[in-house]
Amino acid sequence: MIKNVLRVAVLFSLFAISCSQEENQKSEELIVISNQKDPLTARQINDLINSFNQNGKKFYWREVDTHTLWSAVLQSKNLVTIGFGKNKDDFDRTKSPDATKMQNEIVSLLKRYEGDQNDKLVFSEDTYLNLIDVVITKQETLEALRRNKFVRYVEPADYRYFSIENQGNPEDNQLESDSGCGYSTSTISTSDVTTISPNAQVPWAFYKHAIPSAWNLSSGAGVTIGVVDTGLSPQQTLMNGNFNTGQSSGRFVQKYGVYVDSIWPWSTSTDGVNDLCGHGTSMASVATAPRNNNGLPMGVAYNANLVSYRASSDVVLNGYHEQNGVKNAFTALGNRTDVKIISMSMGHIFSVGKIEDGVRYANNKGKLIFCAGGTSTSFTNFVGVIFPAWMPETVAVTGIKEASTYQKCDVCHSGAEIDFTIMMERSGTGNKVPVLSYYNNQADYVGGSSVATATTAGIAALVWAKNPTWTKAQVLTKMKQSSQFYPTKNSQFGHGIINALTAVQ
Repeated sequence: MIKNVLRVAVLFSLFAISCSQEENQKSEELIVISNQKDPLTARQINDLINSFNQNGKKFYWREVDTHTLWSAVLQSKNLVTIGFGKNKDDFDRTKSPDATKMQNEIVSLLKRYEGDQNDKLVFSEDTYLNLIDVVITKQETLEALRRNKFVRYVEPADYRYFSIENQGNPEDNQLESDSGCGYSTSTISTSDVTTISPNAQVPWAFYKHAIPSAWNLSSGAGVTIGVVDTGLSPQQTLMNGNFNTGQSSGRFVQKYGVYVDSIWPWSTSTDGVNDLCGHGTSMASVATAPRNNNGLPMGVAYNANLVSYRASSDVVLNGYHEQNGVKNAFTALGNRTDVKIISMSMGHIFSVGKIEDGVRYANNKGKLIFCAGGTSTSFTNFVGVIFPAWMPETVAVTGIKEASTYQKCDVCHSGAEIDFTIMMERSGTGNKVPVLSYYNNQADYVGGSSVATATTAGIAALVWAKNPTWTKAQVLTKMKQSSQFYPTKNSQFGHGIINALTAVQ
């Protein structure tokens, strides 16, 4: 009897092993898509993305089938970003002991489908994040990756939505900041500024948020703000060698460049630290410009340190090098212990996995991240809060008009993800917020959710400087408590207008 039981047990074990081996063999069989369809056109892909946005849905590449994804990859020079990990939160390579093992398994899969003779399959690998950029030609490869247990996402790495949208219509349909790129200067109306010692101009909008009153308690000293944008103008001395001037002292400005200006994805040489757009200079100005004696606009946190990153050519994160630059800026700022706040007034209308990973990396390092809710032309005004401002790891900000009721600025986005609002568009004149110009001894106006975001980052610096031992959660809570709608949250404007004085008390 015992022998029969043992015999059955052995036979069952052998059967189980055989079945297991058969299952493994089945799983290892190459995927073949027999009913191969022609790829979708770029126009068809864009129309699909638009259908999501028009229906109030956020677009992620994971939402489309493999055929659509492959079609987008073909439009993306065959470049693909693969985010890997044991789960959705396993994105930090420095905290992932099996990162190399997982990457090697994915590379082996790629070689099976794409051919191991191709020595350029892996285009690049990130130092800090579980992601690689690779070259893929076959739809079957994408399907196999999507089935792999270690793959968090698979996305086209150079899909240029706006370039496609703008074909044949170069002057329209462009998502950008209200100021956008440009080297304009403006004569600032005397009604839009107030002169204070030593001869600095306070923008009208600052008074709407009690920022000048807050300066009696805090000027942002000791706090470092990272601005991820288009860089700093080399011609504006107040944001360079004269960063410490007037009543601004004992602080530093540092400039870095991580943007590669090239049509070739394999290019690695950055184009430097200087702003070649104008937008980054404006954002850094409203957040940190010195309390100067030059008769020019000053910033909110006029004694805070500034770390400027040139991460993009403009405000639309539309291509490989721009998305890569932003990702690299966030990981670099995340790794700095002195940086407490990150402000970015750029974005996209759909999710980008590598940027999402970079933002989450910086967030996990304790950074308080402010992102613009969106500023656009008529084409994209149906889009709600843009990426990455819609992420829970960021604080989303938008701009409103000067009025007793909340009215978003003419080109500003609003929505449920908005956390704070800044008054930045005057009634009557429509003038925006005075800032330093790209050119020395000149000023300009800048608007949209961009300036609202940088202003809010400056207020956060005032709060953190007043309470240097606080965590980002404590700073953010204090800002919410100092806002008009607290403890409730408006469906379009978040916690509303911040009172900076209350926030630093």
